[in-house]
Amino acid sequence: MGNSGGTAMARATVEELRQFAAEAGFGAAGGGEEAAELGGGWVMLHVADQPAGGAAALSRRTGAPVITVAYLDSDVGFVEAATFAGGHWKALLNRDTAQDYGIPLDRFPVQPALEGALDWSAAAGLTADPAGVRTALTGSEPFAEDLADRLLTALGLDLA
Repeated sequence: MGNSGGTAMARATVEELRQFAAEAGFGAAGGGEEAAELGGGWVMLHVADQPAGGAAALSRRTGAPVITVAYLDSDVGFVEAATFAGGHWKALLNRDTAQDYGIPLDRFPVQPALEGALDWSAAAGLTADPAGVRTALTGSEPFAEDLADRLLTALGLDLA
């Protein structure tokens, strides 16, 4: 069985992100490695579930850009990102598989997601790889988490 939880990434301490995520209605992940410090002051928090608009709520709390990914059984990834200034975008990872689930692709157009992703990256003080972002947004992999890692790396986040 695949991952049906998700992740939230923000510039914060692990403790701050846990607190802010709980206040915003994110479900805490059980067991294992639930948080990891990334490069550049970013933290990745694994969550059991996410509320609609969760990225915007976290961005308001952190005062900085936030990106979240929710997974549907590791097959599909739903990306939501927001900036403190109110910018936001959403995307769908593993579009071919999403179509097999009956998820309407027209609700997740690629070009606005690409433009939003590049704007988000700049607002976050990161340097994006536009071709890499497009490849992640349109690519196909057995596991949506692999596309999410590609997307986050292309946005300029240091996952190492």
